[in-house]
Amino acid sequence: MGGKLSADERAARLSELNGWQSVAGRDAIERSLEFADFNEAFGFMTRVAIKAQEMDHHPEWFNVYNVVRITLSSHDVNGVTQRDVELARFIDSIANRA
Repeated sequence: MGGKLSADERAARLSELNGWQSVAGRDAIERSLEFADFNEAFGFMTRVAIKAQEMDHHPEWFNVYNVVRITLSSHDVNGVTQRDVELARFIDSIANRA
């Protein structure tokens, strides 16, 4: 599982990710994605949900029509861990295909 990333580690990992940023006032990262329509957004969320279930690591997210906003933070350590980075990389990989 791994522990909470230090501020320097988190900054280094964020620089490797596409469109992710730190959440103000919270040890978390977030990204917003826009899709062609609701169907495409929901399909994307389904793929993320399957991966999240496999990882036993579930995102916080918000969806309105074609926009999905995702927040990642490991609640057990109240901060960003390597698992969040791994899920963010997966999200990036499928978002690039959408």
